[in-house]
Amino acid sequence: MDDTPRTPGISRLLGVLPGTGRSALAAFGLVAFVLLPGLHLFTSGKSPLHVSDYVITVGGKVMCYAIVAVAMDLAWGYGGILSLGHGLFFALGGYAFGMYLMRSIGRDGVYQSDLPDFMVFLDWKELPWYWRGSDHVLWALALVVLVPVAIAFAFGFFAFRSRIKGVYFSIITQALTYAAMLLFFRNETGFGGNNGFTDFKRILGFPITAPATRVALFMLTAATLAAALLIGRSLVTSKFGRVLAAIRDAESRAMFLGYDPLWYKLFVWTFSAVLTAVAGALFVPQVGIINPSEMSPASSIEIAIWVAVGGRGTLVGAVVGAVLVNLAKSWFTMAFPEFWLFFLGLLFIVVTLLLPEGVVGLWRRLLRGRAPA
Repeated sequence: MDDTPRTPGISRLLGVLPGTGRSALAAFGLVAFVLLPGLHLFTSGKSPLHVSDYVITVGGKVMCYAIVAVAMDLAWGYGGILSLGHGLFFALGGYAFGMYLMRSIGRDGVYQSDLPDFMVFLDWKELPWYWRGSDHVLWALALVVLVPVAIAFAFGFFAFRSRIKGVYFSIITQALTYAAMLLFFRNETGFGGNNGFTDFKRILGFPITAPATRVALFMLTAATLAAALLIGRSLVTSKFGRVLAAIRDAESRAMFLGYDPLWYKLFVWTFSAVLTAVAGALFVPQVGIINPSEMSPASSIEIAIWVAVGGRGTLVGAVVGAVLVNLAKSWFTMAFPEFWLFFLGLLFIVVTLLLPEGVVGLWRRLLRGRAPA
């Protein structure tokens, strides 16, 4: 039987959800596509029901992080591949789409040049060859997918073929990300150095700060998150997903039964990288900046913490963890900025020792405890 995963249809995607899952998805759709956009666009700023620009922006940013958490959970929770380098793919997606946003500024920049402002400041005379075509959105979207696919496939192929796994794989992915961060910090690479890309003006001809544009990006991010959950659920409940879980738990036994772990692990690793890059591409126009700090080791470690806090191997737990940790980060970095990293480390220790199944696992245990015998 052919175990190659196929792209499922909409009816099949919805069919993999239990009744509570479909209800939760419907509630999410109502809030993300009707309630919040309507209260933002059609209520006065003085109304107590008005949803501000800040809420829409933070909501979109947190959903981008939730997409990354789902991608990490597919690789780590179901494939047993702990990556500490997913920040690289997130940043690559952001830079690929950020190139288009920088070209869209046109002559509205500080130096009123056809070149991006940072290139004029650094005395560049023309665009580098790898910037060609970046003024076309379709080419930018192609780069968002193709660049992470090429890097993830090449890296994963040699790593998995060499049977590198566990902590060794994690260390290598972090080293790869750190090397890329140092490369992008250099001004001569043509990606803005430590400042990165910022000061975007428009997207597809629309002002990027206009309320309607913000809402459109917010809704597109919500749709991508829902699609990521549905596709991920379809994958992990299929025969492919069951074989992947078997490889995660007992790779030698799976090989004895005739399954080649290389292609299963390579597919979920590459798909996870692409999903993370798509989240990065959605992140940049909403937050308004991308720089090499997104590739820092701390950023990639945070992604793993989101999944661990929510519940590894649950998909929805990844979303819960990303939302909880990032909302806590937004509050802590404003109220007690010097204590945020200490709190994050303490949170990871507490979850590891007391909540090995994460918040979702605790919730399920509580529900089982309330259920009648």
